[in-house]
Amino acid sequence: MAKRGGFPGMGGGLGGMNINQLMKEAKKMQADMEKSQVELAEKEFDATAGGGAVYVKVNGSKQIKELKIKKDVVDPEDVEMLEDLILTSINEALRKVDGEQQASLGKYNIPGLF
Repeated sequence: MAKRGGFPGMGGGLGGMNINQLMKEAKKMQADMEKSQVELAEKEFDATAGGGAVYVKVNGSKQIKELKIKKDVVDPEDVEMLEDLILTSINEALRKVDGEQQASLGKYNIPGLF
């Protein structure tokens, strides 16, 4: 027959772990993750395309903060090239954000988080 507070051989809890300790660990992990997210949101990431013809800066929240285009790359006859340079620089900056996010939050190893 089961003892009060758990099943035989289970130490009265989840594999011998105190439920209160488990809750403390979960709260600490949540606080650490929130801190990491705030720190990431405050960081800035930049990228260029076309040898520096297009420059973009984004923050960790993936908001574009700055976009610069050199005048000599603006060609009314080739708008598609400028569009490609802008997209390339923005996507590269966003990849940097994703990489930093993986590095800072990936250590928590929670399935389905990313």
